[in-house]
Amino acid sequence: MKKHHLQPLSVYLLLFFGVFACTDHVEPIPEPTQFAVSDFASGLRAPIGMVVDEKGQLWVSEAGTGNNDGSIVMITPGGLKTTVLTGFLSAASPEGGPEGLSHLYYENGKLYVLHGLEGFLYIVDVSNFKASDPAMALNLVPKEDIGTYVKTLNLTNPLNSNAFSLTKGPDGHFYIGDAGANAIIKRDKDTHALSLFAKIPGPSMTVDAVPTGIVFDGTKFLVSQLTGFPFASGVANVFQVTTDGTVSVHKSGFTTLTHLTLTVNNKPLLLHFGDFALPDGFLPFTGSILNEDGTVLLGGLMMPTDIKRSGDRTFYVQSYALGTIQKLTY
Repeated sequence: MKKHHLQPLSVYLLLFFGVFACTDHVEPIPEPTQFAVSDFASGLRAPIGMVVDEKGQLWVSEAGTGNNDGSIVMITPGGLKTTVLTGFLSAASPEGGPEGLSHLYYENGKLYVLHGLEGFLYIVDVSNFKASDPAMALNLVPKEDIGTYVKTLNLTNPLNSNAFSLTKGPDGHFYIGDAGANAIIKRDKDTHALSLFAKIPGPSMTVDAVPTGIVFDGTKFLVSQLTGFPFASGVANVFQVTTDGTVSVHKSGFTTLTHLTLTVNNKPLLLHFGDFALPDGFLPFTGSILNEDGTVLLGGLMMPTDIKRSGDRTFYVQSYALGTIQKLTY
């Protein structure tokens, strides 16, 4: 009599899922080559930064009008706006536009909001905040001093600090791009102690570097660069910074980059603020969204200051000059 051997169940499962895997491929999500554009929000006052939370709500930082009216605004997926905080310092910049609040970061019900003029990092618990709630009390919001430490580093002459953007690294620490000191500052997740992580070089001895956006792509930090006056064409870079603080050029040949975000494939999309020409200054509707190879994916933008991804194929881009947010899909 022939003896039959029973195969373990795991063998049959391996065979089944092996065949299934070979016949049911998941198509990769392509990189965007163009966008369908729709209006999402308007009436914002010099918006600088925004983030998208797990509910699809946008949290926007407004520089204000120059009259101490900087604000944080929450916008629902349906477009309903609610003021979360207001009364932040807002003042006219040397160029005439309002400045004050910078970019922000969202995680687990908290907003981490930078104020470049004050040099503070505000930490706002919005876990229970809902649309149409009254504004929170600004004087009760905890804050940390970033600017004083940065100025002790003596990185610029005259001393300058403009804590402008931030992200978290793989170690859980915050990394803050300072557009005044031309540096990346590390904030320890446990002690909140600050330290110099990296210095961003300028295009020349007389032109400031002006780092703007910072993201972590899974292996390294990417930093966008505006470059200072005269805002020359083609001299801005996207820098890469390793986790030990080593800085090198990732891509070059850009102009006045104000921010960046990552696609679902961790490829950077870059914001070009606009073309500059004397005596007129930044020319209207010359801003754009580019990929890292410099290809224009969407042109005709008016002074864009932030772009964020929501889901796999949706992005939001805001205009500082128009006070609008547009929704982009592909």
